[in-house]
Amino acid sequence: MAHLGSRRRRALALPAGLALTASLGFLPAGAATAAPVDDVPAVVQADGPKLSYVVNVKGGHGTAKSVKKAIAKAGGTVVIAYDQIGVIVVHSQNPDFATTIRGVRGVQSAGATRTAPLAPSADMAIESERPLSAAEAKASAAVADTGQDPLEPLQLDLPAIKADQAHKKTLGSDKVTVAVIDTGVDDTHPDLAPNFDRDASVSCVGGVPNTADGAWRPGPTESDHGTHVAGTIAAAKNGVGVTGVAPGVKVSGIKVSQPDGFFYTEAVVCGFVWAAEHGVDVTNNSYYTDPWLFNCKNDADQKALVEAVSRATRYAEGKGAVNVAAAGNSRMDLAADELTDTSSPNDTTPGERVINPRECLDIPTQISGVVTVSALGAKGLKASYSNYGHGVVDISAPGGDATRYQMPDAPAVDGRILSTVPGGYGYKAGTSMASPHVAGVAALIKSTHPYASPALVKGLLYAQADDTACTNPYDINGDGTVDAVCEGGESKNGFYGQGVTDALDAVRW
Repeated sequence: MAHLGSRRRRALALPAGLALTASLGFLPAGAATAAPVDDVPAVVQADGPKLSYVVNVKGGHGTAKSVKKAIAKAGGTVVIAYDQIGVIVVHSQNPDFATTIRGVRGVQSAGATRTAPLAPSADMAIESERPLSAAEAKASAAVADTGQDPLEPLQLDLPAIKADQAHKKTLGSDKVTVAVIDTGVDDTHPDLAPNFDRDASVSCVGGVPNTADGAWRPGPTESDHGTHVAGTIAAAKNGVGVTGVAPGVKVSGIKVSQPDGFFYTEAVVCGFVWAAEHGVDVTNNSYYTDPWLFNCKNDADQKALVEAVSRATRYAEGKGAVNVAAAGNSRMDLAADELTDTSSPNDTTPGERVINPRECLDIPTQISGVVTVSALGAKGLKASYSNYGHGVVDISAPGGDATRYQMPDAPAVDGRILSTVPGGYGYKAGTSMASPHVAGVAALIKSTHPYASPALVKGLLYAQADDTACTNPYDINGDGTVDAVCEGGESKNGFYGQGVTDALDAVRW
């Protein structure tokens, strides 16, 4: 998952169109009632900090039209309106904008997507990054078997999910696209260029699609996180570098993080809507939506953020996409009765608060319908940093860990995940690295079953996962103290969900 290394998700049984209408509570356009403009004070302030807001509309297009008039009267400027899901992105310098607009007829919820000017936040993933050395690359190429890419011997993750065996049957279909909703993807990388889907790529920074050529790429000083994730999913099997889990499928870049690494709600909403409307089959989400690690529904602002992102993920799934996300890197039991959050809001001065993780959600990871992925180290144990939780984690996959905790077998030399970065290759660890393995396997399932619905793809994903029993006692650093407690049985538990994702079964069922 990003920051930069955290993320998670769930699904609906109703037909897509009906499910969307029912879940969003949309009314026919003709059912919109009185003009809500009258609910807004005649004079509003405009001397506060300029903030971004999401306004979630109850009804159809008629209601949205009148709400937009009320937004203007309340001192807001509509940046973009996603009328297909009833979410409007607004900028305003009225300090009372959210309170005012919540009282307008037709508004279900509204909230600021940030609390102050941006600032970087810390990542808890273990030893999050190291570039590949020339010596390692040379040694790997020397031992690579016929048919292996030169760096594949260093990829401990591929045999861990039987992807190397799956590739003997198929590399996946180029009619399947996985969108990397992240920090941007460098499509000029030689391992990504052959499989890159430009039409499904965009920058959503600020909440508005930017289709300029290369807008989806990370800038020179921006994070290489999304490029690493993309390589894990679909690095081409082309005699160069590394191999992805599904090296024959397409990958797109949907850039949603700001230059300083923050993922705000308006950008995330834009990303899911773009994926939904551009034929994407799977989305990977290795981040959490800033500035709140957990968004509490009893807070008016945070409630609105949960609603906006929920609408967007449901819309994407209704259009055929399976949404996969990382469980997070905070070593937390997401099924606990309460948790202490000390990192929110991360764009100002964080405070300490005790939250109920059933009411306060890490988004998009804990949104219903999204596939939530925990991370494993080289020995197949829950990674030291990975979040967990019985009934929350759906499935597990390699995310890497410190070698002092889980030493890889030779010829691999590093316990982290090796993948593409701009200009070369590097190691990272995090649930951010686990999630794309599951996204890749979902893409292989979709390749094998091209007409499968998202519900069926997810059903196969879980059914094919390798059952993995709880690790108890879990003392990852060997100091005699239990570091986490796993609850559940062999077929479903808090550490591994319904098991370890299986690429081989994905292509032979």
